[in-house]
Amino acid sequence: MKNIYLKLQLLLLALGAAGFLQAQPGLFDLDVIQKIEIHFDNPDWDYMLDTAKLGANQYSMADWVKINGVFFDSVGVKYKGSSSYDSSFKKNPFHIKLKKFKSHNYQGYTDLKLANGYGDPSMIREVLSYYILGNYMACPKSNFAEVYVNDEYIGLYTNDEPVNKKFVSDNFYSSKNTFIKCSPELPGPASKCNLAYLSDDSTAYYGHYEMESDYGWKDLIGICSMLANEPEKVAEVFDLDKVLWMLAFNNIMVDLDSYSGWFSQNYYLYKGSHGLFNVISWDMNMSLGGFPFAGGANGSSGSLTIPNMQQLPPFLHQNDADWPLIKAVLANPQYRRMYMAHFRTIAFDFIVNGKYKQMAHLLQGMIDNAVKADHNKFFTYEQFINGLTDNVQSGSYFIPGISVLLDGRATWLQNEPEFKKVPPAIDEITVVNEHPHIGENAVVNVAVSGNGDKDVYLAYRYGITERFIKVRMFDDGQHDDGVAGDNVFGASFPMTGPEAHYYIYAENSDAGIFSPANAEHVFYTITAASLELPAPGEVVINEFLAKNEEAETNEYGTYEDWIELYNTTDRAINLYGLYLSDNFKKPKKFAFPEGTVIQPHAYLPLWADDQPSTSQYIHVSFKLSADGEELILSDGEGYVVDSLTFGPQQPDVSMGRCPDGVGEFRFIDEPTFGAPNTCPAGIPESKSDNIRIYPNPASTGILVKNLLGTGISVQLFNCLGTVVFSDEAAVVARTIDVSGLANGLYILKIMDASGRIIRVEKVVISKYRVEHQVCII
Repeated sequence: MKNIYLKLQLLLLALGAAGFLQAQPGLFDLDVIQKIEIHFDNPDWDYMLDTAKLGANQYSMADWVKINGVFFDSVGVKYKGSSSYDSSFKKNPFHIKLKKFKSHNYQGYTDLKLANGYGDPSMIREVLSYYILGNYMACPKSNFAEVYVNDEYIGLYTNDEPVNKKFVSDNFYSSKNTFIKCSPELPGPASKCNLAYLSDDSTAYYGHYEMESDYGWKDLIGICSMLANEPEKVAEVFDLDKVLWMLAFNNIMVDLDSYSGWFSQNYYLYKGSHGLFNVISWDMNMSLGGFPFAGGANGSSGSLTIPNMQQLPPFLHQNDADWPLIKAVLANPQYRRMYMAHFRTIAFDFIVNGKYKQMAHLLQGMIDNAVKADHNKFFTYEQFINGLTDNVQSGSYFIPGISVLLDGRATWLQNEPEFKKVPPAIDEITVVNEHPHIGENAVVNVAVSGNGDKDVYLAYRYGITERFIKVRMFDDGQHDDGVAGDNVFGASFPMTGPEAHYYIYAENSDAGIFSPANAEHVFYTITAASLELPAPGEVVINEFLAKNEEAETNEYGTYEDWIELYNTTDRAINLYGLYLSDNFKKPKKFAFPEGTVIQPHAYLPLWADDQPSTSQYIHVSFKLSADGEELILSDGEGYVVDSLTFGPQQPDVSMGRCPDGVGEFRFIDEPTFGAPNTCPAGIPESKSDNIRIYPNPASTGILVKNLLGTGISVQLFNCLGTVVFSDEAAVVARTIDVSGLANGLYILKIMDASGRIIRVEKVVISKYRVEHQVCII
């Protein structure tokens, strides 16, 4: 790998490129151990952090922090945690806040949450648990980090993605709604976050929950009141599918330091744009039996034995008022069958077949040397090596070896009556009209077999932020299902947009089954008949303001971020079928509504404030980061119309193309919302400045054009320095076909008609499966 990067650096030097930063690993890449270096001027830094933790819990300023070699000065650092923190520990958990004192970010992230492996002899419980759960619902990413303070190796940590506004924006496409942390500062049975109704007075909830949004106590009281008085309405308040996945995971993986355990904690609630509350799991260092306290009928004061945990009943707490969410869900027969369908899916995907062991061995092998060198870990190296097979005593109870717990659990579950119940089989799903035109019905047929009467449902939606609508499917010969009574069920729904998502659920009186098995997290997609989309460069991101303090107010009277699009053509262009996003990996954050037309050589301003659109302006479902991020206009499936990456922004200073539509982005002191850009005077008219390269990142093609009208030739190099495209004909414009090239970083060299190099540009080819800055070979 070193030779590869050396070749790339030599190539860049040969091309005359400056300012190249070596590609960094993704902050949460699972196969990379991060290196985090912290430096304090104060040699008594541990005492300083202990004092801050035990006092007002404030951040101390580190002189600098390096993340994988990237330097940040003046960074906020503090100790975090409750049971995992102790002033006597040399290895305490860290919270690093890059933007506490300065506007720093690393790959768009401003916070690092580093857990110290407390209570886990295997050192992999948290990473393994998040890896498994991520197959079924939105949850934090997690990997490992070696942490150094003042050049001393403190030890190997778990690096967990923070659950903050960036997380909810990336996963639920909004960030301004009610957002509740359900992890008390002092956890225990007296401070449960179990969603029990306490009072109509919000102060009664202060010791239990922490509000991460500007408002929301009324919403929380409403949730608790509903569970106490109208539990049958649970699916009208919660995103039920995420609740079912979380509860099934907690139970099968014996994660009792969660809502399902004695303290009922370590999760978040976020109200999505669809009006339902999403549950988000957090803090899994004691999953897989590391916290053996179930509470309730299973012993509120005593710990479970390892056989107790292996045989933990699937319907734990189903009749216990101290767990009102579990009680409400399991009281509904259909929800109960759905819960067990998800339970079986996790069991058969990872536990019964032993697949969890493959991942566990890979993780332990990767971190072996880092653990061996960690002299501050809480267990011995031998206990780490045997973390899958050996039980380890911790105080009054035993922490089970991971395979001791899960293999025993798999054996017991396969003889457990509820687990053994047999659902129908979904044999085949057919979309009768594969690409319906907008306005037509999409018709779905499902062949279902198995004993007993069967109920089959089709669930569909038109966008990632919408609720799924569930409709009954019929086998009566009257619902586009063919012959009545042939076990082929049919249903249809109107195709009102460029795509629709759907899944199937079937059940008998005993059990249910989903297709895809990990629905709703995964779903099938129907795309409408092809829409005519603009070519790259015909509509461009023309200007944006990411830090609006006094520049312009929206129709709600508030200063908000905005983005301006520009039509470079002589014809009106319909944006329906396109998406706008601030994340290359999640390109479908905002879908343009039907009838969104931008006139020839006209501007379309969009408020990026996560507010409802009005008849006056379109409002997109995300905000811009003043610390720098990405913007992409695409069809959401790899066809990019325009894109850009920008760095830190200044208050009330926009960035815009100069000149409009085709120029390079420059800071504009006087933003021009929906109007021609007021470009700085004295913009140089060199040959380089008149070269236009777009889109970048690209997925199918890159257009290179010389606005001066003189001939240019181009060459494209991969990371090894190999020429992957070359055209030495001196033409004014050239489109490079990159559809067959691998994702990653490439170097574009542009020469004038005489062969002199006039521009070298880094370009990224991305189909949304890699980090923007990673060089893929």
